Amino acid sequence: MDPLFAFVITLTLITIVSLWYRISPFFTLIGGAVVFGILVGMTPDETMQGIITGIGKVFSAFGIIILCGAVIAKLLQEQNHVEGIIVDIRRCVKNSRIIAGISGYILSVPITCCITGYIMLIPILGHLEKDIVKRNVLLYLAAISGIISYALVYPTPVVIPLFDTFSGGMNPIFFDAVSIPLSLALLGGILLYFRIFHPDEKNLKRTEPPSVSQQIMENRNETHEEGIHWHAWAPFIAILLSIPVAFLFLNLSHVSMINFIMLIGAVTAIILAPSSMRAPGLSQGAKHAGLIIFDICGAGALGFVIVKSGFAQIALNQLTLLIPIIFVPFILAALIETAQGSRVVTAVITAEVLAGSSVVDAIHPLPLILLISAGSCIVSYVTDPFFWIVQRTTGDDIKTVVKNYTIPIALAGFAIFIIALALDYLVF
Repeated sequence: MDPLFAFVITLTLITIVSLWYRISPFFTLIGGAVVFGILVGMTPDETMQGIITGIGKVFSAFGIIILCGAVIAKLLQEQNHVEGIIVDIRRCVKNSRIIAGISGYILSVPITCCITGYIMLIPILGHLEKDIVKRNVLLYLAAISGIISYALVYPTPVVIPLFDTFSGGMNPIFFDAVSIPLSLALLGGILLYFRIFHPDEKNLKRTEPPSVSQQIMENRNETHEEGIHWHAWAPFIAILLSIPVAFLFLNLSHVSMINFIMLIGAVTAIILAPSSMRAPGLSQGAKHAGLIIFDICGAGALGFVIVKSGFAQIALNQLTLLIPIIFVPFILAALIETAQGSRVVTAVITAEVLAGSSVVDAIHPLPLILLISAGSCIVSYVTDPFFWIVQRTTGDDIKTVVKNYTIPIALAGFAIFIIALALDYLVF
């Protein structure tokens, strides 16, 4: 069968199975790899070898990073340090919506999972607003802002495979010099979106909620630490300080540097944690990391089988006859994201498919990465596991979640797409 048709059929089946059975993406993606291999005429052995190789490549790239991020997250959560981070932010910013946006944005990157960062923030954001409608706005802002930084800032599991595949020697500092201001501008746009569609209801008489620090003291009977909560920030500070050490003294490559700094962050969190919390934190972190890693490994399996079939050469040549070549990465990423819902999976598969194709030669690495990131944000709907987490935690109906979650993320995706086009046309 023609690889392009086989690809469309595979994505359709993955979508149907994901919606109907709600099973782990690992199994749907492995099943998709098997189906695709059969449709394009690969032998069973070729298909299984492709699956095994794809899993191995992704695990070696993400295993340490995601495990360290999950361990940091669990140890911070066990010690109530997330509350301390929010208290510190609140000293500088009083607006609860800005606090929710900044918190989601910041936690997503070092924790290496936007969903984990969101779950950590749920009980804290509930303290900022007692009114359920206002509280839900904070939850939406935290979720969306986490996705924005997760899809754009290096190094996250979304950006790493794209950067490693397409950077062509580009410095990650240069990339972040563009992506961080862009992501912060998008965060400002999202805050404006909610200000327009969800203005503060000042005419309603509601009691002012206690400050976060008061809530910590009342609910947990703990002595509130004066000043900055250095223990809460310590793993992140260690990560930042280890970056120049990795480059200037150890002369590590980008790939080695990412693993090194995440290990430093995790070791810092482990050392500072009370002895009674270390083992539970490590155990829970490893369990959570395993779920994330295997889902991404499933993406690696499907992506490698697709590449091994010759899809990139045949199908992409057909696509470029129908649409301008600069639209191909965006549309391909949007299709993959729609089918299975994970931005990391989308990045891994898209990177595998496009590597070595004519698309890479035709588009500068920076706008190319942005185009794929944009496509991963376009359809955050029923196949997106984050969509259902947000729906359950807010208690809103599907229509409301689409309005407050799917549409803002899609608008951010289109904004990234337009900026990528402008950069490719005007700068590169």
